Amino acid sequence: MLDFLRQEGIDEQLIGRIEHYRKDYPVAESDAMRIPAPKFRYYGSEIWKQAITAILSGENILLVGPKATGKNVLAENLSAVFGRPEWDVSFYLNTDAASLIGTDTFKNGEVSFRKGPIYACAESGGFGVLDEINMAKNESLAVLHATLDFRRIIDVPGYSRIRLAPATRFIATMNYGYAGTRELNEALASRFMVINMPVISGLDLEKLLQQQYPSLKAEYVSQLTALFEEIRRKCESSEISTKALDLRGLLAAVNLVYNGLSMREALNIGIINKSFDEFERTLVEDIVSARIDGKLMKEDVFAEEKP
Repeated sequence: MLDFLRQEGIDEQLIGRIEHYRKDYPVAESDAMRIPAPKFRYYGSEIWKQAITAILSGENILLVGPKATGKNVLAENLSAVFGRPEWDVSFYLNTDAASLIGTDTFKNGEVSFRKGPIYACAESGGFGVLDEINMAKNESLAVLHATLDFRRIIDVPGYSRIRLAPATRFIATMNYGYAGTRELNEALASRFMVINMPVISGLDLEKLLQQQYPSLKAEYVSQLTALFEEIRRKCESSEISTKALDLRGLLAAVNLVYNGLSMREALNIGIINKSFDEFERTLVEDIVSARIDGKLMKEDVFAEEKP
């Protein structure tokens, strides 16, 4: 991952500070399995620089942006770069204080405390990824306030107060406009450094496709990138919804072609069928058909791989 940062043009001084961070905060063997090995890389040197500097400065970060900007990919990449075990917390209707901190449980004939992800992350000096934090209930937010500010403590009712390990950081993500989301209150927002995630550029999408599928022919790297950008333009002009703007779906479709489906079949289930409205699905299908020959197969799209 550090070599990848060098390829992205990240300053050697920052990389050196990351190496010191990793040496200063070794990971317990029991937590090593939680250090992610990302399948995808995040491309964007300015965002990398902002996020790395914030973490090295002891701050928590909030990644804000629309769909397909790579918020969760960056969060996972940051955990890998810093060599930290990762705990993922998805906020939804039933996420409460007990599910975050922990709760009493009956084990071996006695009551004991079962640690929740926030407690375990804080104790181990991990990175906690707080997904869709603007869906959190007030009860959950109350837990986070003392955890995320300068106090860096967690009060466990009926048990002791714990202090966050020095290496602990929290990386939150949020989308605007999703069902069930709401405006993030000022008290919580002030506890983060906020990074606005830009949409992936055409150049960076080409890098991502080439990194994931090195044998994908250059002409189809360009065509698939142009297809994704056209879908995004249609979304921005409100001609279609963002359902078809699915970067994961595009990458998965390429993988399906590699594994034997035709381009039409792969893009149908990876992109087109994400639009459930019949009229919109027809519009997306027209966009795809205008850009990509649906009859293409693996041998057309991928160069022959050397044994």
